[in-house]
Amino acid sequence: MRRASLATLLFISSAASAQPVYLPDAAISPGALNPAVRQDNLSETVCAPGWTQSIRPSARYVAQLKRADMRSLNLRGAAHDYHEDHRVPLCAGGHPSDPRNLWPQPLEAQWRDADKNMLEQSVCRQLCRGDITLEEAQRIFLAPDWTQEYERYFQR
Repeated sequence: MRRASLATLLFISSAASAQPVYLPDAAISPGALNPAVRQDNLSETVCAPGWTQSIRPSARYVAQLKRADMRSLNLRGAAHDYHEDHRVPLCAGGHPSDPRNLWPQPLEAQWRDADKNMLEQSVCRQLCRGDITLEEAQRIFLAPDWTQEYERYFQR
């Protein structure tokens, strides 16, 4: 009887604290920054046309990492249901290939890849206009819940 009660409590506890699939698991994907990007070189790095494409990891690398992440996180669905996304986007100085900065983000969910992309575009435009600092931009994506930042920006 006592063993069953403990098992029930563990199940309830783990179910209540389950990480929503649209948020990166901070233990696996805490974020990683690109040491080549600094506040004083934004115009030559993240704000230079084509720069982020020039540092983007290969599709093969990203696909392998996505499959491994899906297995370790026990994600449902197929690989094509997810986009291996940068927690800190490249345009905000995120590391392009460090696995700590990549996570499988659902394409269709309560919060989708398209929603985060919209936030990324807005933040990165502000960064390149000089409205916010690099540190402020990075802090938005290193926050535990990027959807709160999205709501702050777009008042969903």
